[in-house]
Amino acid sequence: MKSFKSIKGVQAYILEQEIRMVDFKIIDMMGRWNHLTIPAERLNEEIMFSGIGFDGSSYGFLTVEKSDMVFIPDLTTGFIDPFAEMRTMVFIANIYRIEDGKRIRFEDDPRYVAEKAEGYIKEIGIADEALFGPEFEFYVLDHISYQIENHHMEVKIDSKQAQWNVGKSDERNLGNKVKSHGGYHVDLPYDSSYNFRNETVALLEAKGVPVKYHHAENGGPGQVEIEVEFGTLREMGDRTQKLKYILKNNALKNGLTTTFMPKPFSDECGNGMHIHMHLFHKGESLFYKEGGYSNLSETALYAIGGILKHAPALMVFTNPSTNSYKRLVPGFEAPVRICYGTANRSAVIRIPGYATEPKTKRFELRSPDGTANPYLAYTAMLLAAADGIDNRIDPQKEGFGPYDVNVYTLKESERNKIKGLPSSLLEACEALEKDHQFLLKGGIFSENLIQNQIQRLKKEHYHIHKLPHPEEFRMYYDL
Repeated sequence: MKSFKSIKGVQAYILEQEIRMVDFKIIDMMGRWNHLTIPAERLNEEIMFSGIGFDGSSYGFLTVEKSDMVFIPDLTTGFIDPFAEMRTMVFIANIYRIEDGKRIRFEDDPRYVAEKAEGYIKEIGIADEALFGPEFEFYVLDHISYQIENHHMEVKIDSKQAQWNVGKSDERNLGNKVKSHGGYHVDLPYDSSYNFRNETVALLEAKGVPVKYHHAENGGPGQVEIEVEFGTLREMGDRTQKLKYILKNNALKNGLTTTFMPKPFSDECGNGMHIHMHLFHKGESLFYKEGGYSNLSETALYAIGGILKHAPALMVFTNPSTNSYKRLVPGFEAPVRICYGTANRSAVIRIPGYATEPKTKRFELRSPDGTANPYLAYTAMLLAAADGIDNRIDPQKEGFGPYDVNVYTLKESERNKIKGLPSSLLEACEALEKDHQFLLKGGIFSENLIQNQIQRLKKEHYHIHKLPHPEEFRMYYDL
């Protein structure tokens, strides 16, 4: 990764490295990177002043009649694209709107939302640094095809290591299949994507995404995990986008496909994106206090209280797909009840039992998944924590625990005392409609962004809700 201070520095590097093209990555509201490319010779000071124009309505930002926007590259984000056939330099871009002929930073640009949040926690004195460390769960697959027509609905997914291929005899079969729910930390030769992941992690490290480790996960048909080292909010948003880009393109290069879809298989573990977080002031942890519950400080507990109180509303940004709620069901290591506990993987917030030192003391939000726009998800989580600290929201008094037991196995009468997460995208949208003032503080999220997100996701909910499912034909066709 290369960080530049000026266009002149970039131009000198372009000549030195024989760069032919410069590519700009711009994020849309759903969290997908879009891009525009120029010949390297066209990169000049004018771009940093006037920007490059694009249609913001196509990104889900503005209405068609007010859709002219520009982007300007962030010169600190440069890296050479490992997949472009022609040598190409990449920069992540910031988005601006035009008002009275002037460029103004677009308030709903997800990167700007994250940037504002980092300034906000410093301004109100909560912390001077918030660090995030997501765990990325995903499936590495060998085939995906789907067809959705009025008269025909079909999905076919395949993984060479899946148990259902153990009897495959129409081609050479060497066995080494992984049992359903049996993939956690399986070794070679069962871990069929191991070499692909090594190659991917080496690319990530080279492009400024430090990796903590990677391993096979529970899902037998190729579920794996990459956990990255901690980074600041906007920095982790950038790293998340870069990780997805490198992972997906390296999979394609290797004849594979990957998905962060929360629940691609009905009877296998889903893909989460567990997010670890802790706060610091002048390099000192604000989450550690010896003798507190799990050696957590009051600040940490208030942060937990804020996140759990706002958990249903947060899910519009941390779990923004209809498929997200098929993962959040009992029996698949995904949380369903709003509570916290030490080393408790059935709780929405887990305090890692192995994080015992002040500098490592943190908690983990287990409900999010990889369909989230990372800048918006991390920011919403931080603002919920900040609200908890600011208003001294005690998670114990709010009835969130601590629960140091398997919540799934509690008696129904006890389990029902714990509030549940939304069971659908529609429920999450309704929760955000009632509870979003904490996101508006400091001008971080705008009312426009929140309402646009709700409107878009409600539309997606109703679209999926009206579709008949093949299982319904088995259950009801002959009635």
